[in-house]
Amino acid sequence: MENSRWTDLIARIRDEADEAAFAEIFGHFAPRVKGFLMKSGASATLAEECAQDVMATLWQKAHLFDPSRASAATWIFTIARNRRIDALRKARRPEPEDIVWGPEQEPDQADILALEQESAQLTQAIAALPAKQKTLIEAAYFGDLTHSEIAEKTGLPLGTIKSRIRLALERLRHTMK
Repeated sequence: MENSRWTDLIARIRDEADEAAFAEIFGHFAPRVKGFLMKSGASATLAEECAQDVMATLWQKAHLFDPSRASAATWIFTIARNRRIDALRKARRPEPEDIVWGPEQEPDQADILALEQESAQLTQAIAALPAKQKTLIEAAYFGDLTHSEIAEKTGLPLGTIKSRIRLALERLRHTMK
């Protein structure tokens, strides 16, 4: 019954830009989203920023909510999870002052040879994987897709994607030793 209330409120936001409906959803979900993000390792500041962004996204993209695909809470927390992933990716990018400017030293020939040999060994190890695992490794690491994006693209369950990738990585680790 609670989900139908949230669904109705999101419909009012979508159809009428109803600020009272948004205030009710915000009052309920914003602190829960912040708590969820903090439990997943985000700082209080980052969690607050992400929660605000999630709520702004809900306001702007209420038309994308499909109650036949997910409950309102699931939809909102999925947005939160994606914002957290985006924030982590952004945090990992080097700042301009961390990037080396100008000509770099030429790498040592021994280092080049070692890297070429490792690359060849990795290429062979990936080629030796079972086709189902190889396809998923390539999508995740060469196609730069998240596990969820791979699941959407292939139609496979997310758990299957994760299991196959984990097994493939174990095989690769063993082969590369």
